[in-house]
Amino acid sequence: MKPALDAFWMPFTASRQFKKAPRLLTRSAGMFYWDDNGRQILDGVSGLWCVNAGHARPKIVQAIQAQAAELDFAPPFNMAHPKAFELAARLAGIAPPGMNKVFFTNSGSESVETALKMALAYHRVRGEGSRTRLIGRERGYHGVNFGGISVGGMVGNRKLFGSLLAGVDHIRHTHDLARNAFSVGQPEHGAELADDLERLVALHDASTIAALIVEPIAGSTGVLLPPKGYLQRLREICDRHGILLIFDEVITGFGRTGAAFGATTFGVTPDLMTLAKGITNGCVPMGAVLAHQAIHDVFMNGPEHLVEFPHGYTYSSHPLACAAGLATLDTYAEEGLLTRAAQLQAEFGAALHSLQGLPNVIDIRNFGLVGAVELAPRAGEPGKRAFDVFLDCYEQGLMVRVTGDTVALAPPLIIEPAQIGQIVQTLRGAIQRTA
Repeated sequence: MKPALDAFWMPFTASRQFKKAPRLLTRSAGMFYWDDNGRQILDGVSGLWCVNAGHARPKIVQAIQAQAAELDFAPPFNMAHPKAFELAARLAGIAPPGMNKVFFTNSGSESVETALKMALAYHRVRGEGSRTRLIGRERGYHGVNFGGISVGGMVGNRKLFGSLLAGVDHIRHTHDLARNAFSVGQPEHGAELADDLERLVALHDASTIAALIVEPIAGSTGVLLPPKGYLQRLREICDRHGILLIFDEVITGFGRTGAAFGATTFGVTPDLMTLAKGITNGCVPMGAVLAHQAIHDVFMNGPEHLVEFPHGYTYSSHPLACAAGLATLDTYAEEGLLTRAAQLQAEFGAALHSLQGLPNVIDIRNFGLVGAVELAPRAGEPGKRAFDVFLDCYEQGLMVRVTGDTVALAPPLIIEPAQIGQIVQTLRGAIQRTA
């Protein structure tokens, strides 16, 4: 029996269209979903950028089941449970050097809010309370809470919600079709775009700026890659002016770029790093902020019985999430999944770039196991062409993600070469049929 659809107000969904022709998923395993008609669907986007190790992995399922029977909940305020400390240590062990303090949240949005508050509080505690300004980037995505959409730069996520946080500004994005269209891997041109941060320093003065937050690869806006040298230049400018650098690695974390984190892949260590999604393979909601030791230690002053950082969530370090996280890290390690994207990058990129020359394809971007095909919008119908491709792919047994007129791909890291070919061929047909 199909469920009644009226009561559920769905997130980020064209609700009227969906409820006329619902796409209901009922089962998953490995690289696949099955719908309510028993039809198999190849997962080309890891669920929602999160199921990096593939679906229904036995070790993760068993860990969640066992944890629910042993300890279903433990309060995280002035109490704790052992697996929280174990998972924090495991995360610190794969993080860039110095990023060895872990604050748990329940989502990427909460991780961003936490990191922004850490940055503001850090400067206040160390006597630079004038540093209250937060800098994001045009076309950035940092979740959906007020801090995240304020520093975010996707207009569709911002325009309905008023003036948002005060004291926020944005550097320009890195998307440059004129110079970098159809680049394979990191674009050659655009490192100088990082200098836009210097413009904001000159406008606002560095003494008012707390932090800059960017995604190493901007995923939700259409897979915008950092030009060669760009992230390094941002790091240098932040160091010069005492500005904290926050990497939002909710999408790029846990193997997507060919290493544990994008920071490792690109050789740039931030001060704070936000995580979620792949931390539990999408099985239990969880997020985290990795903080550099130097950030953490600034807070460790004053009377020992007082809370140093007044922030947290009821479900921070939830036992089921920690159990899932530990089993997920075991699965990544046992199967070499954190580096598998580097091994498949050339094959994935070549397959994706074979779509160049198809009708309306104006750019193709790839890095590791993330890629995008940007389509020319239809006159007067922005986003409609890519949405039609999404629907066509689904009918042909492939799940992709669309943002604007860009089709995004981020398959589970367990993908086999034949499945890469299947994804690209299905996408090829959809692009041709919807031209």
